[in-house]
Amino acid sequence: MSKILKFTQFSVRDLLVAAAPTLLAIAGVCALAYVLVDPSPPRHVVLSTGQENSAYEQIGKKYAAALAKHGVKVTLLQSAGSGENLRRLKSGAVDIAFVQSGSTDEVAAEREGLVSLGSLFTEPMWLFLRETKGKPITRLTQLRGKKINFGPRGAGAPRLFKQVLALNGMEPNEVIRSSLANTPATVELLEGRIDGLVFTSAPEAPLIQMLLQTPGIQLFDFDQAEAYARKLPFLSHVVLPRGIVDLGRDLPPVDYNLIAPTATLVARDSLHPALIDLFVQAAASIHSGAGWFQQQGQFPSARYTEIPVAPAAAKFYKDGPPFLQRYMSFWLANFFDRMWVLVLGLGALILPLSKVVPPLYVWRIRSRVYRWYGQLRTVEQALEEAQSQGERRMEIYAAQLVRLNEIEEMVNQISIPLSFADGLYGLRSHINFVRERVLSLLSEAAPATPVAPAAVPV
Repeated sequence: MSKILKFTQFSVRDLLVAAAPTLLAIAGVCALAYVLVDPSPPRHVVLSTGQENSAYEQIGKKYAAALAKHGVKVTLLQSAGSGENLRRLKSGAVDIAFVQSGSTDEVAAEREGLVSLGSLFTEPMWLFLRETKGKPITRLTQLRGKKINFGPRGAGAPRLFKQVLALNGMEPNEVIRSSLANTPATVELLEGRIDGLVFTSAPEAPLIQMLLQTPGIQLFDFDQAEAYARKLPFLSHVVLPRGIVDLGRDLPPVDYNLIAPTATLVARDSLHPALIDLFVQAAASIHSGAGWFQQQGQFPSARYTEIPVAPAAAKFYKDGPPFLQRYMSFWLANFFDRMWVLVLGLGALILPLSKVVPPLYVWRIRSRVYRWYGQLRTVEQALEEAQSQGERRMEIYAAQLVRLNEIEEMVNQISIPLSFADGLYGLRSHINFVRERVLSLLSEAAPATPVAPAAVPV
């Protein structure tokens, strides 16, 4: 079997050796590009949510669970609300956060390196008041002198409520303001120590659900909601339908008009595009259903946000999930996405390098034959020098004849593909040519004493 393999048309081993430098160069470039060009997405991100028992906190847990399925750990960081989340994003303390629309503008967002992953849901401004025996409160101007909790510093509600009061010609100091977090403020309201509190939250928040069903607590009806939405473009006019909380008990007993900003998922522009894809896909799963204030498929959306939408998120809203992620795991799809970029980049490198391999292969095969010509030249030089050695000529000629026999024996051991056999047979004929010359010189040097030719291996 080894003799059969010895005589082949093609030498795989020689090809691999000839191609080794090229393959190593390509592998090195691939490894370098894999690390430096579009690096692999991190497996850990920090998401800033909201206050305890808030909708932001509850929804943040859903995102953490969704990304955990893909091997990405999401650390949830509680905050006072949208304002603090925005400050954390600007400082780089977190990677991504929930931010209320109207918290910043396009120019400031671009300057701070922030991008939107889309609007997620409307989060109305809820103004809960204790019921009074006198005239019901139907205008915000009736809040003068009342104890109202605006929410903690860093939340979105205080800023928004100040803007709403300003539209009614009121200064914040015209009400007795407190800045408690939502949970302790709710306790204060139920205990009667404050007259009202302001939330901006999705209706799924446990505190909202509880207050909507608590006797003695009334929800303020923004019957001028459309006017507020025209004055503050980041607001929408939404309606809390009669009976949406509990149809059996007819809660609420009437429709309520509310004003609502939208909750937006905002990230630093350095967040890896693959992670942006994951978050937007999670948003589509979490927020696409119908709700109290939205229709099926209305959210998530690239609309309702003043912050520029990240290119990866915009592509998702236009074309859906990346093609490969529809059929394989996130990490495998991401690997192939990155390799496509790498293949295109190496295209110009592989083509010229591939032209180097065939000549190297031919050179390697033929070098096995050509190096023996150097030995033949050494023999011929020895013959030339021997002509001036006098009586030692015969000894030198005989030694070179022995050397030729050794060379021929070594040449006969050469393994070479059949397609290059002409070079091998040419070498053997040239060895024989030199041998004939040596024998001729021996005959000339000793004409009276014939010398028997050395045995030539067959």
